Amino acid sequence: MDILTVEHLTKIYGQGDAATHALTDVSFSIADGEFCAIVGSSGSGKSTLLHLMGGVDRPTSGTVYLNGQDIYARSDEQLAVFRRREVGLVYQFYNLIPVLNVVENITLPVALDGRPINQERLSRLLHTLGLEGRETALPNQLSGGQQQRVAIGRALMNAPSVVLADEPTGNLDSRNSREIMALLRASNKEMGQTLVVITHDEDIAATADRVIAIEDGRIARDERIRR
Repeated sequence: MDILTVEHLTKIYGQGDAATHALTDVSFSIADGEFCAIVGSSGSGKSTLLHLMGGVDRPTSGTVYLNGQDIYARSDEQLAVFRRREVGLVYQFYNLIPVLNVVENITLPVALDGRPINQERLSRLLHTLGLEGRETALPNQLSGGQQQRVAIGRALMNAPSVVLADEPTGNLDSRNSREIMALLRASNKEMGQTLVVITHDEDIAATADRVIAIEDGRIARDERIRR
């Protein structure tokens, strides 16, 4: 069953002679529980695509359906709630709140919703992410790899329908990169999270169930990986 559907997505920045077509008529669907890697050179449009899929930006035309619902039928306020509850976003730059500790950063989406924290899920995440014993540490007391683990925990805390990761290992060394991808893969396999990862790393793409290549704002290749 498809959980995410992109239909005729186009994004144009600027107008007239200054217009830049970041995406042009992009369409595809992602199945529930799938791990999809989106690859392409810098400026190909892959990050723009991820932001549109996550409701971070609005398209010039076309739409995105998550669980059968048009995400852009929502107001900006409703989109903000949608992102907190339905989409787990992980970026290359960790985007942690400097004055919040590990637990506070992980549970921030829940706190913003004014809902009680699922302590069982929090404990499981802290264990899985290897952050037990670091619960009260601030971001500046953590390594880059640990900060990215916190960012992943924040993305998973609300058990979102889909996790979207934009170059999640871009700032990490090879060992930390392998560990972060292993954690994301575990969330995909063990927690059933649908996972979409933007990457330029061929080794990461090779671990996905499916690879979509973007060139000049269009889909150049869409293939499933056979193992």
